[in-house]
Amino acid sequence: MTEYVPTYPDLAGKVAVVTGGSGGIGAAACRLLAANGAKVAVNGRDETKIDAVVGEIHSDGGQAIGVVADVTAFAAVEEMRQRVEEELGPVDVLAAFAGGQGYPTPTAQMAEEQWRSVIDSNLTATFLTVRSILPGMVERGQGSIVTMASSAGRLPSQASAAYAAAKAGVVMFSKHVASEVGQHGVRVNCLAPSSVLTERVKRLMPEETQQQVAAMHPLGRMGTPDDVALATLFLASESSSWITGVTLDVAGGRIIV
Repeated sequence: MTEYVPTYPDLAGKVAVVTGGSGGIGAAACRLLAANGAKVAVNGRDETKIDAVVGEIHSDGGQAIGVVADVTAFAAVEEMRQRVEEELGPVDVLAAFAGGQGYPTPTAQMAEEQWRSVIDSNLTATFLTVRSILPGMVERGQGSIVTMASSAGRLPSQASAAYAAAKAGVVMFSKHVASEVGQHGVRVNCLAPSSVLTERVKRLMPEETQQQVAAMHPLGRMGTPDDVALATLFLASESSSWITGVTLDVAGGRIIV
């Protein structure tokens, strides 16, 4: 965790759901939200990894529960929401971060199954999670939703066309929902990280390649999960109370639009 955790007092006691919270950016967001006093529901598919994040939060004095759910299935998302409401209370903050499969595949070689899987795990999962939790926020007249895009959805990159299309879809989906529900006191914003040095990336990307990727960013380094988690805190909190429909490029200057 970052040595300095900014404090947003309004997050204390709020209920936050983080999908894709069992590792990487999602896990960092869970830890920082809990450090701000939020009651965090850590979602993922791997129970062991979820338990590790929940255990770390508990050891630091925070509140968290783990919820295993496949967020590409609406019934599973609904079960997750119901459990969170029963154990923690109504959801105030949703970080819809589940996704992935950004590895490069030439479009001419991409199988239909891969296309559908990438779209489902990134764009459809975001829709289903928002669809489940948004009605309660609208009814209560408050809530902050943060979605997860990527620099791949902002400019062409080495990622596959499916991943780029899915993440660009998350950007426009977020803008559209923000314009729909602003009148109900619900804000929707999007994060678009560039290359982030997660544990998985550290394991799979050679040191030399890491240095080359870092050099492509004006700030001279790859991002960290905490870089994105810190932006999540801001957008989740009332410090961004007059911000909605925005896509924030957490990209070390590589994406400037």
